[in-house]
Amino acid sequence: MTSEKQRSEIFDLLSKLLELDGSDLHLRFGSPPQVRIHGQLKPLESYPALTKERAKALAYSVLTEKQIRLFEEKLELDFSLELEGKSRFRVNVFMQKGTVGTALRAIPYEIKGFDELGLPPVVSELCRKPRGLVLVTGPTGSGKSTTLASMIDQINRTRHEHILTIEDPIEFLHNHKQCVVTQRELGLDTYSFGDALRASLREDPDIVLIGEMRDVETIEMALRVAETGHLTFATLHTNTAPSTINRVIDVFPAIQQSQIRTQLSLVLEGIMCQALLPNATGDGRVMSMEVLIPNSAVRNLIRDDKIHQIYSMMQAGADRYGMQTLNQSLAALFKKRRITLETAMSISPNIDELKDLCHRQSRDFSDSLGRVGGGTPADRRAPVKFETGAASSGDESG
Repeated sequence: MTSEKQRSEIFDLLSKLLELDGSDLHLRFGSPPQVRIHGQLKPLESYPALTKERAKALAYSVLTEKQIRLFEEKLELDFSLELEGKSRFRVNVFMQKGTVGTALRAIPYEIKGFDELGLPPVVSELCRKPRGLVLVTGPTGSGKSTTLASMIDQINRTRHEHILTIEDPIEFLHNHKQCVVTQRELGLDTYSFGDALRASLREDPDIVLIGEMRDVETIEMALRVAETGHLTFATLHTNTAPSTINRVIDVFPAIQQSQIRTQLSLVLEGIMCQALLPNATGDGRVMSMEVLIPNSAVRNLIRDDKIHQIYSMMQAGADRYGMQTLNQSLAALFKKRRITLETAMSISPNIDELKDLCHRQSRDFSDSLGRVGGGTPADRRAPVKFETGAASSGDESG
């Protein structure tokens, strides 16, 4: 099969992913192509397992010669890909068991608004902040990039400033609206987050987006950028607001941690910890979100290394500050019948507290509690039908 045909084949797979409203496409040796739909991976029906040669050929069909050389040197590569007129994709090519694997995530052209994403009203207030650090956190695939894109778009439509994003790779594309938008990609426009952040202070930005705070250098520079009067957004892979604060502080040597606590207590403006959960009807996902908005008491707790006391401040800060714990978010979704109790309990950090909140908020609690423990739907891994002429190609056997 020629490279052009392989490129056409991977684009056909991506088109099918979009038709199925899927989020990710996985290509691995020994497995048929798999698509993630509403959080669950499913094999594409009527498509055989990929051979080592086929898995490599599909990946290489969307790489430039320069990217192939870089991948063969580093054994992993991140880049973006466009299916013209349909969607962009974030692509990761990597080695596993000596064979080439590929993961592709759909990045839609359209940037969703706050209401469509289910973001709480306090997010709009964070977008109006003149300076400070806002962290959006959660596990991989929880929608952090989508939330940040929505926030950047809100700023782009309502403020008259310079937005600078540093990403690996660039995901959502932002046109110049009310703002001037500069988007820099690692490996293409800069060599590292640290280099780009140091240079950013000479590029006259007002808002800076850091794709991911991966290391001490990036976290230190993010704090400095926020401290010098810029509204700074960044992501981390943490699940709660207190653990996010601890993560930022703990990456530094012990001798620096007191200084970092003070610095963080002064610049932090918000932490949003999110997760995507299957909805109650099983045909989509909804977002739950823990929100910390630092008031003077929270800032004192951060500075005094009393992070464990922040949770109680969040519990009490909903009405006045817009804060909410993950359990409060889950209970609210359960009350609206957006998620099941079983789903809420599967992610809750404190199930007894969650049950109490749900009991107070919903008369359906007792019935739902009796149903908890039901089996996983039998068709969760049912293959997705995908008829393709390539299924019977001779070079796919073995």
